Amino acid sequence: WTPYTGPVSSWAAKGPRAVVHCAAPESSLIPDTLNEMAADSTLAAPLTSRDRLEERKLRRRALDAIGVPAFSDFIERETGEEVLLKRSISLLQLNVGLFCNQACTHCHVESSPRRTEAMSEELADHILTVLAASPSVRTVDITGGAPEMSPQFRKLVRGARALGVEVIDRCNLTVLCEPEMGWLPQFLADEGVRVVASLPCYSEENVDKQRGNKVFERSIKGLKMLNALGFGVQGSDLHLDLVYNPGGAFLPPDQAGLKEAYTKQLDDSFGITFNELFTMTNMPIKRFADLLAREKRLEEYMQLLVTSFNPATLSEIMCRELASVGFDGQLYDCDFNYALAMPHGLGINIMDLESLTSLEKAPITTGSHCYGCTAGAGSS
Repeated sequence: WTPYTGPVSSWAAKGPRAVVHCAAPESSLIPDTLNEMAADSTLAAPLTSRDRLEERKLRRRALDAIGVPAFSDFIERETGEEVLLKRSISLLQLNVGLFCNQACTHCHVESSPRRTEAMSEELADHILTVLAASPSVRTVDITGGAPEMSPQFRKLVRGARALGVEVIDRCNLTVLCEPEMGWLPQFLADEGVRVVASLPCYSEENVDKQRGNKVFERSIKGLKMLNALGFGVQGSDLHLDLVYNPGGAFLPPDQAGLKEAYTKQLDDSFGITFNELFTMTNMPIKRFADLLAREKRLEEYMQLLVTSFNPATLSEIMCRELASVGFDGQLYDCDFNYALAMPHGLGINIMDLESLTSLEKAPITTGSHCYGCTAGAGSS
């Protein structure tokens, strides 16, 4: 590990904390994560294609038990819209790989330190070429795994920012404390990346239960690093947003009220500030679906999602303007479809495209998990 010696961000240079020193690196979280995976069989291995098929059958049986049709039929019945269609693509989401220093119980792509899938340099180069030819794209959303640990992360960030496109980093926060990642906080500041960070609660007990031992402590350290560089600080143009997801089989509370609670608790307890708080509904897929099935609550949870259907969410549902690209280049309508190996209806790889304009008005692939994005206030 070597300290970053590049330029500080414009805000930090003018602000009260002009010189930012990264703390000495922590030991890696990975050994702790591997120990937890060894002790918890539900975290141990990703689902096979056969497992995914069985999971879909479980959701379908749960819907049959409560007399609910397939999502596409339900939408047609409720809205008269036969199929959801793409608008012009404004958001390009890139899953750059599944390696992660954590193994969270709710992770819908089942990331962990054992995953080796990763995006190639050739694919990253082609994505930037496609991005340059797709003027409707305003934001590139980079996710994983821990996307920052991908060899292609810096290339994609720099390439997108050079095109004037906003970049979102889906950050788990603990990655900021990993050895050899000392370059990361300043890099994010220098490139003006918008950090969207996972923090499912402001309670150490709840966070560690969902995300692993020591995660809360390191998340707080990561947030303090980002605040020190101006992220989430009033008067700074560096954005830091937090993401909440429920710790069980229930919907997120009101987003505005929850933000007030987060703001007070994080400021009072740690002196941490941030910009926005987004709420995510737990999708009944992968590790969370397995948990629901083991607790015999899958039918109950599907009932909750269906009865909480909000037609107002359909006009702004993320898949309308989103193209999701897997680490292998396969196109999907959202990250959840990617997790379930449900590719975009055209069945194409981004390597086959010169621009994303051809996706406009294409039908969106849906499934029973889509009830999660239309429940309550929707899923950010």
